[in-house]
Amino acid sequence: MARYLGVAAALVATGALAITPEQMLSAPRRSEAVPNPAGTIAFFSVSQYSFDEQSSSSAYKLLDLESGNITHFALNSSEVNEIMWIPGSETGIIYINATNEETPGGVSLWIGDALNPSESTLVASLDAPFSGLKVANTSSGDLHFLVNSLAYPNGTAYNAELAPTPRNTGRLYSDIYPRHWDTWLTKERYAVFAGTLSANSSFALSGSGMRNLLRGINFTATQPETPVQPFGGSGDYDISPDGKIIALLSKATHLNKANFTASYIYLGPFDGSSVPVAFNGPNTTANNAGHEGASGAPTFSPDSSKLAYIQQDGIYYESDRFKLYALDVGLKGSEVTTSNWKGLASNWDRWPDSIHWAPDSKSIFVSAEDYARERIFNIPLTVSDSFTPQNLTGVTTVSAFYVLPDSSLLVSAAAVWTSRDFYITTGDGAPKMLFSALKVDPELAGLGPELFEEFFFTGSQDVQLHALIVKPSSFVANKTYPLAYIIHGGPQGSNANSWSTRWNFQVWADQGYVVVAPNPTGSTGFGQELIDAIQGNWGSYPYEDIVLCWDYIHSNLSYIDTENGIEAGASYGGFMTNWIQGHDLGRKFKALVTHDGVSNTLADYASEELWFIRHDNNGTIWDARENYEKFNPLDHIANYSTPHFVVHNSMDFRLPESDGLALFNILQGIGVPSRFLNFPDENHWVLDPENSLFWHTEIFNWINYWSGVGGPLDDIPVDK
Repeated sequence: MARYLGVAAALVATGALAITPEQMLSAPRRSEAVPNPAGTIAFFSVSQYSFDEQSSSSAYKLLDLESGNITHFALNSSEVNEIMWIPGSETGIIYINATNEETPGGVSLWIGDALNPSESTLVASLDAPFSGLKVANTSSGDLHFLVNSLAYPNGTAYNAELAPTPRNTGRLYSDIYPRHWDTWLTKERYAVFAGTLSANSSFALSGSGMRNLLRGINFTATQPETPVQPFGGSGDYDISPDGKIIALLSKATHLNKANFTASYIYLGPFDGSSVPVAFNGPNTTANNAGHEGASGAPTFSPDSSKLAYIQQDGIYYESDRFKLYALDVGLKGSEVTTSNWKGLASNWDRWPDSIHWAPDSKSIFVSAEDYARERIFNIPLTVSDSFTPQNLTGVTTVSAFYVLPDSSLLVSAAAVWTSRDFYITTGDGAPKMLFSALKVDPELAGLGPELFEEFFFTGSQDVQLHALIVKPSSFVANKTYPLAYIIHGGPQGSNANSWSTRWNFQVWADQGYVVVAPNPTGSTGFGQELIDAIQGNWGSYPYEDIVLCWDYIHSNLSYIDTENGIEAGASYGGFMTNWIQGHDLGRKFKALVTHDGVSNTLADYASEELWFIRHDNNGTIWDARENYEKFNPLDHIANYSTPHFVVHNSMDFRLPESDGLALFNILQGIGVPSRFLNFPDENHWVLDPENSLFWHTEIFNWINYWSGVGGPLDDIPVDK
């Protein structure tokens, strides 16, 4: 590794390499900017990893939304996990501290002022590692808040530091779904807890303490759980601004999680006087209308009278189209009432995801993927199904946004050339730029939008398909550069104009390549028909599209050297790399890289979310085995010949590591130059900075050797 870093440093010094893996991984990482209720200031966090110190540092910052000035937010970022503005206040904050002097493994809750945080007051000691804070300021002045934590089957919060240690390490299961993503499941499940900070007691936690709001919800197949794992967070629940009603997202309790995607939104009183009820579950208006799939983003309106959410129709298809819905809500005694349920812009061929209401509660702002970037759209409550929302944002990708009191939008964004932009926009005219990492981070020096292009080509189904181009920062127009062809995962996913610390197109380009990242059949953000067309066609339409895109590059982009190109992909992109290896396109590349990809489709049932396997193969392996055999990369071993680098991680339960090991063993057995990289502590992704640097170092050493961009191939000192 030292040899590689020395070479990289020399290239940077000569201007030949603008951003190295080490620079990308050690550049500041900034969170979204969260505005105060008045819309005058916002806070965000910034973290940075030092390879010299082998440690991370972090801090909170305040952003002035008028001037763009950034100042230090004097909270201890190593201890403060989360911050929320207190609704109705100017600069009041409530935050979670990761320490609790009374209970090991617990956290504490504090109230203070953003402009004078040193005067903050401890208001509650919580006996478990609660997170996901949400708060409402009630008419009485009491603060109602929600947090989440793992909970025991009896409903009490789980604290790992206080839990008894079993005398054996056995895991015993009698139901399907024993593990998920990177975790073997235990009896504990996540739950949302409610608490009250009493205004007349200096905001001390009320005597009722913390209440598990999921207690009492009946289930037959799946225990209720909020947030929904493994990626759910505080966006899976909400509290009405008046503090009276709560909304919770949970998987369908009558269906098992391995085979079905359905989830519902439960409404209940904050005080727990009645058990939450799924208003869009079985035998409801929404369900009876055919909207039975996964739900998400429950969000109350500012006046507390309405709820917006998204939901899919299909019950075992994670990439069905999300549609936006709204309904009126109220509280009558201990029961939550609902009425006027309706779909909004239901024919819009995009997936709304995050939801924010306009201040007057008459329209909803949503973000949605659209042509390789996330954009923001406004949808009035009065629109018909045929309404087509208009984009309000620019060429970068929206990471998060908030609606300010004047209905303008505070946007946190990113792009291939910048890790974070903050700006304010109304959707009309140029945005008001507040900050761009491109202008202040030395690690990003030399990058810019001029290195980024897009093009369309005709795909296998005679439709126009999209691809990204990212050029090296040292690009010279009359030179040629080897192709780095990168296939996205999913397969219902996309190659987008966004910043990534895992597959950063600019870092790959600055090794001396032109990156082309196509969006073939199955790609999201271009309409549901293209997404759905990959079902049962993993190795047909997408492969044909990728070949046609390669043909377009070869015939039309003279600055790209296709004779010395490489190809790489992760997840579904890894499957496609393995499929390419066994087909004609594989002979067009000097080297291939597979990261956590399927090599044997007959082993797919070792995965965990079996609804995915069932859907994309049009049936189970016992009812539709021919579909699993149809596009099996291992059936084409006789054609394997291109040097191949294989990555597969031990904690990847989505695609178990045996798939990668089998591929590597076969490549070695038939004499194809190959290497195998495994991280025992990583899942489907590589997240640790030191691991990620090693990942980049070894992959680039491999592709650069075979493409001719780099020098000799490093030896691997492994005992035989």
